Amino acid sequence: MTPLEFKLLNDFQRDFPLASDPYGVVARKAGATRDAVLETLARMKALGAISRVGAVFRPNAIGASTLAAMAVPADRLATVARYVSGFREVNHNYEREHRFNLWFVVTAPETGRLGQVLTAIGGTTGIEVLSLPLEEEFHIDLGFDLAGRATKRVSGGPPPRVAISAAGERLVAALQDGLELVPRPYAVLAARAGLGEAEVLETLGRWQDLGLVRRFGVVVRHHELGFGANAMCVWDVPDDEVSTIGRALAEEPAVTLCYRRRRAARQWRYNLYCMVHGKSRPEVLGKLAGIEARHGLRKYPHDVLFSLRRFKQTGARYRTAAESRLG
Repeated sequence: MTPLEFKLLNDFQRDFPLASDPYGVVARKAGATRDAVLETLARMKALGAISRVGAVFRPNAIGASTLAAMAVPADRLATVARYVSGFREVNHNYEREHRFNLWFVVTAPETGRLGQVLTAIGGTTGIEVLSLPLEEEFHIDLGFDLAGRATKRVSGGPPPRVAISAAGERLVAALQDGLELVPRPYAVLAARAGLGEAEVLETLGRWQDLGLVRRFGVVVRHHELGFGANAMCVWDVPDDEVSTIGRALAEEPAVTLCYRRRRAARQWRYNLYCMVHGKSRPEVLGKLAGIEARHGLRKYPHDVLFSLRRFKQTGARYRTAAESRLG
């Protein structure tokens, strides 16, 4: 990785400039030319190291989302995974090591559509779908520090709901694929949404202030950057302890995501989750062992689900442009 590639991938995952010429601003900060920045980002996108430059919305602040799991027979896994990935509402879909081996995230404009997708998947496949909605977030999608030096931002409590206008819905739809790699990307974004460039910049700044947009910047892909091992670590923690433990767990440098989710009765007992990434399975297990020892987690029922295959990984799809026009 060249110094410019590293700086673009690591330093601009959040607080991306809200200016008419954002790549020019990035270039000045990176000690490069705008053309070099655009060419480098385009190359990294073509290689799969980044998925887009754009917004990561706070889960459930708009629309509705859930993590879902299925126990799929091995001989049907590829077929079922392909069917699940075919829903535009499904933005992440992975095989993990467990009896519940297919895990996916569903994001929809509202809870009714979310329920329809889950019902359709269960009905068509004949396999029960566990829905495990978010109840409390401690550390979610604030970027992935490649140097391991980032200061963690820990949050808590239920995600706030934010009402947005019809114009805002058009902007959300236009933004889902990220900014164009052109000198004035916000002008292109504004034209897609039927808004003015100044209005787009003001709206995005306000959404960040409100917490609707969790971060705005380069969205990297861990696996393509060499972090080929990741594990979803889960614990069954008493409800009166989970918030305290979750906030402490989120402070760990090795924890890239941490949240509380609703249990699924007897099928799935766990309520505390974190993600740990590393370059190898032993590295991840070593990090996890230290985390469990420091926080006394070994006394709770737990499980570790390593990712085996990535079937789909895209940004969340909240609305299509047509849906936004129709309101």
